[in-house]
Amino acid sequence: MAKSAAKTGASIGLTLVVMACTPPSTRIATGLERYGLDSQRSTCVGQRLERNLSLGQLQQLGNAAAAYRGDDPNPAQLSVGDLIRVAGEIKDPKVALEVGKAAAGCGIAP
Repeated sequence: MAKSAAKTGASIGLTLVVMACTPPSTRIATGLERYGLDSQRSTCVGQRLERNLSLGQLQQLGNAAAAYRGDDPNPAQLSVGDLIRVAGEIKDPKVALEVGKAAAGCGIAP
């Protein structure tokens, strides 16, 4: 039983390390795909945002998007317009600018 618990703990630890090593662009793309955006455009947006925003700015955007969806009756749907609105609520104007540019550059502007 102790060996089984140790294996499970090691597996969980490895999973957390792998997740921590996942580039922000991949996490952004995965999140956008969960909201219904196709893989190609999700990857495009993720790469542009990772390239043009700091990790702190990306975290602010992620936190704001999560909070925005918290009160929504259909949280599985996040439109590009919603994402741009969320970005506009962040006090850093560069976030909204880069989200808008990524949406337009990847062919998903509302």
